[in-house]
Amino acid sequence: MPIRLFYCDHHPIPLPPGHKFPMEKYALLRGLLEADGFYQLEAAPLAGRETIELAHDPAYVRGFLEGSLDARVLRRIGFPWSESLVRRTLASVGGTLAGSRDALACGIGGNLAGGTHHAFRGEGAGFCVFNDLAVAILTLRSEGRIARAAVIDLDVHQGDGAASIFEDDPDVLTFSMHAANNFPFRKQRSKVDIALADGTGDAEYLRQLREALPAVARFRPDLVMYQSGVDVLAGDRLGRLSLSHAGLIARDEMVFRFTKASAIPVAITLGGGYGDPISRTAEAHANTFRTAAAVYAGWRAPWQAKACAT
Repeated sequence: MPIRLFYCDHHPIPLPPGHKFPMEKYALLRGLLEADGFYQLEAAPLAGRETIELAHDPAYVRGFLEGSLDARVLRRIGFPWSESLVRRTLASVGGTLAGSRDALACGIGGNLAGGTHHAFRGEGAGFCVFNDLAVAILTLRSEGRIARAAVIDLDVHQGDGAASIFEDDPDVLTFSMHAANNFPFRKQRSKVDIALADGTGDAEYLRQLREALPAVARFRPDLVMYQSGVDVLAGDRLGRLSLSHAGLIARDEMVFRFTKASAIPVAITLGGGYGDPISRTAEAHANTFRTAAAVYAGWRAPWQAKACAT
């Protein structure tokens, strides 16, 4: 069966010339996956205010939706406010929640956006307005669909917002493996933090991940939220690690084989990726979903087809 994935690139954010956020990667990613012909792609639903307020301060939510946030707060987020930004943000959160529901029903689900792990309860940061990971976990828990959840965050940047929101919550395991010397420079306390030296490559990265994943199994979550940022790739403009594309595929395969073998539903969110050219980043993101399809649905990923042909 094809894996259903949600997208929100049809809600573009107007950005000034030279802005460093790679808005174009989302449409490029959807195009790559459409060309694969395997996935069921659907426009993400918009999350509602009450749902978002399960994870965020109502005054902050209201200020963002109404466009009345202080300029300082918007600078920390990194986007100029617009109604388009509001729609895009609500769809990004809604896509993660929908993908999480699919994960509980089918074992796996995904969002071609989200992973906005720098958003705290009362403010956003680092291109993150609302924390879709936290919203999804708290919504599903409030509905009685899950009791415990884990966040596996493999973005190059620490998932500081998620760590802060769930710091005192014993039923959520926050797992962040990131570059030690990168943003955010004031780190929060995840339940599991693995801080990597600049230039860490495939072998060391995969060794540390392999040794750390059993902590998630021991926690016995009902759901894993996978923040699958690809800014760990060598040459990423905002990263400091040195994974190859093959190493990144091996990383994703390790996570998906772990969740499948442990019978833990997994919801995939996109996270960061800031390569130049941006097509390289879009291809890396696409490989995450291709790897999921190969592990969960037996679909032959492009590199597997090539190996078979030779």
